[in-house]
Amino acid sequence: MSILKPLWRSLRVVEHLLTGTTIALGVAAGRRIGLRIAWLPDVVRWWHGRLCRTLGLRLEVTGAIAPNALLVVNHVSWLDIPVLGSQAKIDFLSKAEVGDWPLIGWMAKIAGTLFIARGGNQTRILIPSIGELVRKGRHVAVFPEGTTTDGSGLQHFHPRLFAAGQLEGVLIQPVALRYGANATPDRTAPFIGDDALLPHLMRLIRHPGLLVQISFLQPLDGKGLPRRQLAERCHYAIAASLGVETSEARSSPNHQGLVPAPASSVLGEAA
Repeated sequence: MSILKPLWRSLRVVEHLLTGTTIALGVAAGRRIGLRIAWLPDVVRWWHGRLCRTLGLRLEVTGAIAPNALLVVNHVSWLDIPVLGSQAKIDFLSKAEVGDWPLIGWMAKIAGTLFIARGGNQTRILIPSIGELVRKGRHVAVFPEGTTTDGSGLQHFHPRLFAAGQLEGVLIQPVALRYGANATPDRTAPFIGDDALLPHLMRLIRHPGLLVQISFLQPLDGKGLPRRQLAERCHYAIAASLGVETSEARSSPNHQGLVPAPASSVLGEAA
């Protein structure tokens, strides 16, 4: 039985990827003939949630996602995207290399992921697009660390992307992601260093029941505030929620008023 269960989960993951591929092919064909695929955001959210359920993730949600918000999130794994994507209609800003991943990169492009190249000057071009999406009622999630960590701490938050939060009608909402139920973060979830996607996916399949804690923290209005100050405030809020300390968070005088939102719900499985 110990072999059959991972095998069954593996087959379910393959089936789910094939389902996503079929949907993406249909969307691509529709766009080619000029169709507007209005139902795509709902299907993408469903697909993310079903992937979480297929992997046996348990999602615990604290707080509520704010309307018209740029979501600022700590980055642990590629899992962050389906975990967050299962909670709302969210567009993601991802590094350009993800767009080159076999199948997943193509599906991400179809789903509306925004890509940014390392060292490129694309931020100035992307900021208006991000603001427009948020003002239209969509959420856009960014990972300001620019890389993944093992979940035990936070890296520096690069302030450039916070320019989107300075726009009229756009709130900034910090979101803290934590994998595992113990004091020490789970070691299966992080996708770091030389990790490859397929071996990492197989590790997750062999370890179902992973708890993911999602904390939607108090949003703030970034209009009139410097990008660096916005980055420091979000860094502090997420560090405080995760219970980790960094020199950046300790030294920042700009973190007043950011606490977890009071509403709380616990979900046994992904929504």
